[in-house]
Amino acid sequence: MVEEEQKYEVDDAYLLPDLAGTAPPGGRVRALPPVTLVARYLDTVDLRLARAGASLRHRRGDEMPWTVKLPTGTPGVRHEISRPGPKGQPPPELVELVTVLHRGAPLAPVTVVRTVRHAYEVCDRAGAVLVEVVDDRVTVRDDAGTTTDTFREVEVERKAGDRTLLDRVGGVLREAGAQAGSFTPKHVRALGEPAQADPDLVAPAGLPAEPSAGDVVTEAVRKEIRRLLAHDSLVRLRAPAAGDDTAVHQMRVACRRLRSDLRTFKPLLRKTWSGPLRTELRWLAGVLGAARDAEVLRARLRRTADADPLSPLDRGAVDRLDEVLAERHRRALTAIDEMLRSARYLALVDSLVLASRAPRLTRRAAAPAAQALPALVARPWRRLSGPDGVDGLDAQSPDDRWHAVRKEGKQARYAVNAVAPTVGKGARRLSRALARVQDVLGEHQDAAVAADAWLEIAAERPDDHELAVTAGRLAERERLSVRRMRGLFPAAWHRATRRRRTSWLP
Repeated sequence: MVEEEQKYEVDDAYLLPDLAGTAPPGGRVRALPPVTLVARYLDTVDLRLARAGASLRHRRGDEMPWTVKLPTGTPGVRHEISRPGPKGQPPPELVELVTVLHRGAPLAPVTVVRTVRHAYEVCDRAGAVLVEVVDDRVTVRDDAGTTTDTFREVEVERKAGDRTLLDRVGGVLREAGAQAGSFTPKHVRALGEPAQADPDLVAPAGLPAEPSAGDVVTEAVRKEIRRLLAHDSLVRLRAPAAGDDTAVHQMRVACRRLRSDLRTFKPLLRKTWSGPLRTELRWLAGVLGAARDAEVLRARLRRTADADPLSPLDRGAVDRLDEVLAERHRRALTAIDEMLRSARYLALVDSLVLASRAPRLTRRAAAPAAQALPALVARPWRRLSGPDGVDGLDAQSPDDRWHAVRKEGKQARYAVNAVAPTVGKGARRLSRALARVQDVLGEHQDAAVAADAWLEIAAERPDDHELAVTAGRLAERERLSVRRMRGLFPAAWHRATRRRRTSWLP
């Protein structure tokens, strides 16, 4: 679940205001009996979880006493995952969820937080809890039971209500004298300055006014490493990414973009550093790929089957096709789970965290970005536009040839994206045009792969005649999409090659 809350700093003399006016018509504010919560937080010796904005705790008295909280990138909003289990041993599933943070380092108790909580629930007419307000008096203890700190804070957590109600309750608290504070979790406040130091994973920080080529490479590398590692826990949880996308897809895209950047900027990077990293990223992308391919085919199956309501397909046969894909997807996800638990993956995560701190650059990386980068981007552009790329492509070329151009197109687009903040308007224009080219080539590839997949599944079941007919009709629709994309490609490519988009390339 996603936890969204606001914190307020108050002193011992603060009087919690009457919250009755915040309830909707017919609703009420319900006071709960006070409770005492004792939470023991686990972390590494150097507080890797706390510094990254995450936590792993056992809280006595909870139905699900073990909880992991993970940052989302939005202050006050975190993923919260709770599981049962005895006090002494955290559930392995939760330990795995913070793998990219602890990276194999032992987890042990680092602080104990005792909270006396008075809670108030703002409910609607039906009794549903919209917002919860808690008034916490906190005592921090070390492992010997000695009190090391005390403080008081008020939290407002969104439940079934909307953000407007959350803000309205916060406004009432502020009017009574509460001070809106920075979002600092209790255990981080308890642990003090060491828990508020920088995390091990270095995030993109933006480019200086006159960046070097190395600045641009470092920013690009950090961006994709952050994306990759941010989706690790979501892949483990089978949780969606932003929007309708999947975490598997986002993690795979990050692998591909990072590998592409390491290839494009190869002259600026030490080979002994970038080569092994690209090899491991290729392995990771390959494991993720099987699950992503199944995701795409399952979504496409229903879309293609429903494309022509006037010519319906056999629903039973479509369902049987989906069953085959669902089994492929399950096997692929199992392979991902095994990969995520492997020592090889743990070593890769460690390498990526180190890479975010300081990519191993060559002396050439010290050159001004505006001078050094266009020539590097020109290489994938020439491969895309040359005789082995688009110049050698025609409407009769085999699917594999179109797919090869698609891969070169991705490489070129990723390279342009990486340098666009430095190069300027022309690169941004080319990036948008290449995105359209990739849309066309991506649809072409998906349709071609799907057509082969439907026929392949039918061939494995020769006695299922309805399936054979349905697969054939699906394949016909996919090949129609292939032909349509081949017809759209010349115009999309022409727009990408206009002078105002490419004049910055040498």
